[in-house]
Amino acid sequence: MWKLPATTIAAAVRSGQVSALEVVNAHLARIAEVNPQVNAVTQLLADRARAQAEATDRRRAAGEPLGPLAGVPFTVKESTRIEGVPTTFGTPRFSNLVAPADAIPVARLRAAGAIPIGHSNLPTLILAGMHTRSELYGDTRNPWDATRTPGGTSGGDGAAVATGMAALGLGNDSGGSVRIPAAFCGVAALKPTAGRFAADQRALGPDDPGPASQLLVDDGPLARTVADLRLAYETLAGPDPRDPRAVPAPLYGDPLVGGPKVAVVTDPGGHGVHPTVRRAIETAAEALRDAGYEVREVPDVPRLDEARDAYHRLTNTEFAPSWPVVRQLLGEGGDRFIDFTMRTAPPVDAAGLIKLMGTWMNIRRSWTEFLDEYPLLLGPVFTEPSVEPGLESRDQAGRDRVAAAMRLCSITSFVGVPAVAVPTGLAADGLPTGVQLVGRPFREDLCLAAAQAVEDRLGVLTPVDPRV
Repeated sequence: MWKLPATTIAAAVRSGQVSALEVVNAHLARIAEVNPQVNAVTQLLADRARAQAEATDRRRAAGEPLGPLAGVPFTVKESTRIEGVPTTFGTPRFSNLVAPADAIPVARLRAAGAIPIGHSNLPTLILAGMHTRSELYGDTRNPWDATRTPGGTSGGDGAAVATGMAALGLGNDSGGSVRIPAAFCGVAALKPTAGRFAADQRALGPDDPGPASQLLVDDGPLARTVADLRLAYETLAGPDPRDPRAVPAPLYGDPLVGGPKVAVVTDPGGHGVHPTVRRAIETAAEALRDAGYEVREVPDVPRLDEARDAYHRLTNTEFAPSWPVVRQLLGEGGDRFIDFTMRTAPPVDAAGLIKLMGTWMNIRRSWTEFLDEYPLLLGPVFTEPSVEPGLESRDQAGRDRVAAAMRLCSITSFVGVPAVAVPTGLAADGLPTGVQLVGRPFREDLCLAAAQAVEDRLGVLTPVDPRV
């Protein structure tokens, strides 16, 4: 049963074809089999998952209606709260930071019948780099090739979903953190519009973080199929009184006048793209044409280099006051990635921050105008195949190479638009390839429909047995 998509699992549990306990036990057995090789699941919640599954089965036996995700096991990134479980952020210093309540997205998935089966690994404090390596739990391995990174920062979820340890993963994304693991591990992922999913960013106390953490970080699901992403999207969307940012926008918008039109940008900013990634985009473009989309190559996306610089300066300005303390929590070498980033885009003063906020709004306007003409954008998730683990923390050149490769993820987070990462097949070296489809604000439905068209023609790659 660990091979089944979430939609199939939930339908089988609701109908009584299988029990939720059988589903959970199958996934626990899969975790026992493959997690020692992959190291994606950190805190296993076996007893709690079985108890929730048994409660689900009792409700079904009593004739009670079950939710749309009934019995579906999911992993939760170590930075997202599960009631009664430490939210460690991958650092020993937080190993006893027990969550008093579920985070909003965890509570919503649980209310829909899904079952948290374990926490998942991440880079320490989500700051130590793109590669999923935490001081507390070590390295997560790419199930396709242990010499390549699974990506991050939601790499534990990507590897867990890809290998069948969970049907869904709950990560978050502020610059590619669900989309990059999806591309590297051969699964799908959704980064929603900023404000689409309610959340509470007060992870470590009663105070809210600064503007970058408030507005750039979005919870997002990972799944093996686009249909599963759609089900998670419908479950997670909507406002909550704890999140004044969340918007009660319709899940599905009006049909597009004149039909779906897709802009294709293969090499955003003109900084280079690997031939394997170029072929993946061409393959996805052809799949969309075959599905009836109007696909056009366009010169570039709006203001890429300006947006990248503003993105990094804004985040670094927010980090700067607490950086002397935070770096002590990152462990040996864990501070290198942020150090290298701060050298490239130093923090700004108060006047500079005011200017940055204006630049941010201006760039967002340029993007909404671009997406008014082209409702969808097809482009790379990462402009190279998966790189070696820790490249971004090795030296300044490694950091700059990784930052350049993830540039379309960074700037689409910066402007707050939705994006879906979807696999496109296997490269000649046997590694998965993928692309992302970016859409207008609050038109996740357009991204999901286009990703479904790609998946329908190119297939699903996972689950996979670890090749490590």
